[in-house]
Amino acid sequence: MKHSEQLSRLKNTENWDVIIIGGGASGLGTALDAASRGYKTILVEAVDFAKGTSSRSTKLVHGGVRYLEQGDIRLVKEALKERGLMAKNAGHLVKNQSFVIPNYNWWGGSFYTIGLKIYDLLAGSLSLGRSEYISKKKTIEMLPNVEVNGLVSGVIYHDGQFDDSRLAINIAQTAVEKGACLLNYIKAVNLLKDDENQVVGVEVQDHETGETYNLKGAVVINATGVFTNAIMKLNDTVYKKYIVPSQGIHLVFDKSFLPGDHALMIPKTSDGRVLFAVPWHNRIVVGTTDTLIKKHNLEPIALESEIAFVLETAQRFLAKKPTRADVLSVFAGLRPLAAPKEEGKSTKEVSRSHKIIVSKTGLITITGGKWTTYRKIAEDIINKAISTGKLSKKSCITEDLAIHGNKTTTNLDRESHLYIYGSDISQIIELQQNEPELKEKVHPDHEFTMAEVVWAIRHEMARTVDDILARRVRLLFLDARAAIQSSEKVARILAKELGRNESWVKKEILNFKKISKGFLLSEFQ
Repeated sequence: MKHSEQLSRLKNTENWDVIIIGGGASGLGTALDAASRGYKTILVEAVDFAKGTSSRSTKLVHGGVRYLEQGDIRLVKEALKERGLMAKNAGHLVKNQSFVIPNYNWWGGSFYTIGLKIYDLLAGSLSLGRSEYISKKKTIEMLPNVEVNGLVSGVIYHDGQFDDSRLAINIAQTAVEKGACLLNYIKAVNLLKDDENQVVGVEVQDHETGETYNLKGAVVINATGVFTNAIMKLNDTVYKKYIVPSQGIHLVFDKSFLPGDHALMIPKTSDGRVLFAVPWHNRIVVGTTDTLIKKHNLEPIALESEIAFVLETAQRFLAKKPTRADVLSVFAGLRPLAAPKEEGKSTKEVSRSHKIIVSKTGLITITGGKWTTYRKIAEDIINKAISTGKLSKKSCITEDLAIHGNKTTTNLDRESHLYIYGSDISQIIELQQNEPELKEKVHPDHEFTMAEVVWAIRHEMARTVDDILARRVRLLFLDARAAIQSSEKVARILAKELGRNESWVKKEILNFKKISKGFLLSEFQ
């Protein structure tokens, strides 16, 4: 997946079947669905793939226990099926994760066990394991740092866990292998319309060169997530709100706060939210919040009230109490919720189901949805495009389509941090052998090597320090200070690989440090 090759395809193709704006989970999934059906497909992303919401999730592939409680059986059933397909098609990135719910009252054990048995039943043959009631002793065994004061029992259940932006990159690679043209740092600046006000293409601008191009296509799909309303302003004469952004934050801690392999799930916090503490890349990710945001930008910042909520809740359920000083990284993400019909509805009540809108201009827009159902969302979008008569009918084949890197991965395999590369591991090791200087670590306290940085530039279209340290190698999400300390080293190798000069290096380091401030907790005091 090389930027120069993709740019050359953009320049040399007059007409496309499908043009997709937005390179998050929904957009990338749609590019893969369309290309694998045989449609001539192009996707443009204004910044980097998965830069927004799709790299900032709770790292769960799940049906949604909370949606079961809300009675949204259809969404849960659909998500559980998709969870099973993701585990099958991206086995290197999606793993079976056991969760333990600690109960601090006599009725909790029975209540949650019954609910989770229904969850298991809805998963059918794609179930990841049986839910069961466990004793207080077993709960402490499985969650060594759980608060034992008042603990009565526990319930264990299974869901999926994954690396979100790594999967996004692998979906992009798969789409390219299937013939799609994908480009990051190409922004949609206008919608092209014919005399009958029908959308017939997109005007795009190359962020790096400033050049503009007109892309013509049979179908244009708006998959821009929280930026949906901005694209709709180019499309509609009357402005209407199509999505409402809700913010969720996560705090990242050292593994000592939740030793072992099991995740912690609190089904009801003080304000009715669900809180997870999930093992991820030898760290613990704790979240999330659900805060309605009036203004949004590319780098959302965790609010002081959200940080306090996550910390206080974690302290209530963990014996070794995490403090502000223990936070290695904090990240905020925005959910593009489909705007509710009723004003004033709280964000936790807004359905995570996706909604496809076909405008009078022919523009197709996707709102809502969640990472777990990205493949089904994509299938529905292309089916909708076919139903408008603009594409010839072709069947979806993604249910059984392996994602780039897919291989069966065991817990033993996961002891090497390279497991996330799946079938590409041998090529990264080969890089280190051919260029021994690439065996050097990105940061002395972390296992990532410079070979992974070079791999990201040469094969994964990484163009900036942020692309590499946030979404290819996840250092910014795992240890923000270490990422800042590694930025110059990464900028210099980028400059060497991409042919950039010293002033570019300096600018790039400054830009990354500015982004990183949002991941450092001390900045909020």
